[in-house]
Amino acid sequence: MEDGLQVALVGYGLAGRVFHAPLIEATPGLRLHTVASSNADKVHADFPDARVVADPGMAFADPAIDLVVIASPNHTHAPLAIAALAAGRHVVVDKPFALDLDEASAMATAARRADRLLTVFHNRRWDADFLALRALVASGALGDIAELHSHFDRFRPQVADRWRERPGPGAGLWLDLGPHLVDQALQLFGLPDAVQADIAIQRESAEVDDFFHVVLRYARRRVVLHAGALVPGAGLRFAVHGTRGSWFKHGLDPQEAALRTGASPAGDGWGVDAAPGRLLQLDAEGTLREMPSPAPAGDYPAFYAGVRDAISSGAAPPVTLDEALAVMRVLQAGLDSAASGRIVRP
Repeated sequence: MEDGLQVALVGYGLAGRVFHAPLIEATPGLRLHTVASSNADKVHADFPDARVVADPGMAFADPAIDLVVIASPNHTHAPLAIAALAAGRHVVVDKPFALDLDEASAMATAARRADRLLTVFHNRRWDADFLALRALVASGALGDIAELHSHFDRFRPQVADRWRERPGPGAGLWLDLGPHLVDQALQLFGLPDAVQADIAIQRESAEVDDFFHVVLRYARRRVVLHAGALVPGAGLRFAVHGTRGSWFKHGLDPQEAALRTGASPAGDGWGVDAAPGRLLQLDAEGTLREMPSPAPAGDYPAFYAGVRDAISSGAAPPVTLDEALAVMRVLQAGLDSAASGRIVRP
């Protein structure tokens, strides 16, 4: 196809404008053809040649469209994905994949029935720090991992006027940041045996959860996923401890901040983290010594390159349906555990 795969983007808020549109445009073989949005001026300010429609159904019905990217509010993910699949389009859904496991299963069934790609945007698999951690775990540099602490803390004492912080389906911090941390943990260690979750509201004026502390329980390993909105000294991203050493990482991957400033993912130096992790290893005498830490560049563009290749040449998708459903199982278990006060098997 001369112009590559034609993409329709549904939603032009933070997710659509900051993440998906720039990454689509930076991927050879993909072209942003249509945006479904109620604000055509906002879209055309960034993409003058894009077609803008108010109704997503118009994009789904357009025979020119190959791929639909759904970056609309969480409660619309399942119905829009199912409608796009029924129209014969391949589909990328922003995280979370769905509101619950039942919706996710219905989406997977629709994809298999339509024989179309359905995947979820778990972009933080390609964070620079997670790529470093993945390399350390795979190499055995830390030995057998006993504990992983994965934090995504912020200091946002004022409740913002946005749908994510208003009561309603799909709102709250667990369904916002939880999918990132859960997916990363599952990529390292697979499904846990059980989930123990504390999900709470901490800010005085908040109406949806703004804190979670979730423990993924494996046979001997514990993985702690933590996020809060009242952490003035936020900084820790990872702390990992194993039988041969520990690894610590402070600060966030730089790619989101770069995208927010309008930097191109195709530019030189993309994804380079100026604050790599700190690796401490036991030497042959049992003395803990600081060693060079791996410092790969982050690579969000790898997600859409993988989507392109999956559609064009049948390569494995960057995130499989089984992986998407596994994340939803853990998210659902977290909700059930927090509501019941019990440990829940995913």
